[in-house]
Amino acid sequence: MTLARDRTKPALRGGLSTIEYFTFGFGTMIGVGWVVLMDDWLARGGPGGGILGFLIGGLLLFPIAHTYGRLVQRIQDAGAEIAYTEGVFPPLVSFAAGWTMVLSYAIVCPWEAVATGNLLARVFPSLNSYELYAIGGTAIYAPRLAVGLALTALIASVNYRGIKPSGVFQDVMTFGLLATFAIFTVLGFAKGSAANMRPLFSQPGAMGPWLSIFLVLQIVPYFMTGFESVAKGSEEAEAGFDPRNFTKAIYAALIAGFLFYVIVIAVVTYVYPWREIVSGHVRTEVAFERTFGSHAIAQLILFGAFLSLLKIFNGNFVASTRMLYAIGRRNLVHPSLGRVHAVHGTPTVAISLMAAFTVAAAMFGDAILVPITEVGSLAVGVGWLSACAAYLARRRRDGHARESTTMAIVGCVVSAAIILMKIVPRVPGSFTRAEWIAFVAWSGFGLLFWMLRPRLVTKTR
Repeated sequence: MTLARDRTKPALRGGLSTIEYFTFGFGTMIGVGWVVLMDDWLARGGPGGGILGFLIGGLLLFPIAHTYGRLVQRIQDAGAEIAYTEGVFPPLVSFAAGWTMVLSYAIVCPWEAVATGNLLARVFPSLNSYELYAIGGTAIYAPRLAVGLALTALIASVNYRGIKPSGVFQDVMTFGLLATFAIFTVLGFAKGSAANMRPLFSQPGAMGPWLSIFLVLQIVPYFMTGFESVAKGSEEAEAGFDPRNFTKAIYAALIAGFLFYVIVIAVVTYVYPWREIVSGHVRTEVAFERTFGSHAIAQLILFGAFLSLLKIFNGNFVASTRMLYAIGRRNLVHPSLGRVHAVHGTPTVAISLMAAFTVAAAMFGDAILVPITEVGSLAVGVGWLSACAAYLARRRRDGHARESTTMAIVGCVVSAAIILMKIVPRVPGSFTRAEWIAFVAWSGFGLLFWMLRPRLVTKTR
C-alpha cells in the first residue's frame, strides 16, 4: 500500500503542465557533457561508437521509460521509487532504492556548480586567478568557486519560491538551448565534411567497433538519467492534469534526449577531424571556431551550454529535493526533511540540505568530475531496477497488461546489465577504487540514517 498523507500538514503545491514535465525530463538529462567531455566520448568510441552507443542506449531505455510511465499514472508520489517499492518489498529495500536514487540526482548538482566556473572561464580567463588550494593536482580558483556557489544560491532561491517559478525557469532554459542547438547544427552540417569522421571507430581490430560501442554504452545511463524525474514532480501537477500526460512527457524527454546526443556527436565530428579533438582535447566550441574562423559561433555554443547547465542544475535539484522530502515524510530519516513551506508549498528543509551538500561537494573542484560520472551510472541503474522490479511485484494485484509486464522484465534486464558493467572488475570502464569509496560512503551514510531512524522518530514525538 502507498503512503497515507497527513492532510493537516502543508502539502506540495501544484502548477506543472505537460510542457513543464517535458522540460524537467529533458532538462534533467542534458547538461554540458557535450561541450566539456566530447574528447572523452570520442576517445571511447569515435564517431560511430558515440552515435551508435547513444542510439542503442536510448532505445534500450524505452522499456524502463514505459514502466515508469505506467507506474506514475497509478501512483503520483514525489518518492517515486520509494512509493513503487513500499508495500511489495521490505521497508529497508524501499529506503535503499530511494536513497541510492537520490545520489543519482544529488551528485549532478556539484558537477554543474563546478562546470559553471569552468565554462565561464573560457569566456573570462581572469576567473583563473587567485588559487585557493589544489586537489588531485587541480587548482581551485576563488572566482570560479564563487561563481558555482552563487549559482547554487540562485537555484536554491528559485526552488524555495515554488514549483511554478522553477518550472518557468526550466522552460526558458530548455527552449533556449534547443534554439541555439538548431542554429549551430544546421551551420555545422552545411560547412563540414564526412572525411573528418574517418575512421568511424576508435578501437582497433575486428572487435574494435563492438568495443567502441560498448565503452560508450557504459556512460549512457549517466547522461540519459532524467526522463524518470517526471515522476518526482507528479504531486505538483496543475489542476485537472491528465495522468496519461506523464507518460507522454517521459517518452518525449527520452526521445529528444538520445537524439540530441546522436546529432551533436555527428555534427561535431563532421565539422572537425575527431582524432584531433581527442589528441588535442579540443572542445566543441573550439572545433566550430577553427572550422568557421569565427569567434561568434563559439560564443553561441557556449551560451547554449550555459543555458543547458542552468536547466540541468535546476532539474536535478528539484528531483533530489523531492526524493529527500518523500524519505522524510515517511520518517525513514529525520521527519524534518518532510516539512513543507506553508506559503510556497516547497520542501524547505530538503532544499536547504541539498544546497549545503552542493556547496560542500563543489569545494573539491574538477577532481570530482570523472568519479561522479561513474558513480551516477551505478546509482541510476539501481533506481531503475527497483522501479521495474516493483512493477512486476505489483502485477498480480493490479492486473497489469501482459505487454507492460514484458517491458518491465526487459527493463529489469537492462538495469541489471548497467549495474554489472560498473561492478564487475574485469569489465572495461568498471569502478575504480575512488568510485567504490564514493559509493560505499554514500551507502554508509544511508545505513547510518536508517539505523538511527527509530531514535530520531522518538525524539520528535
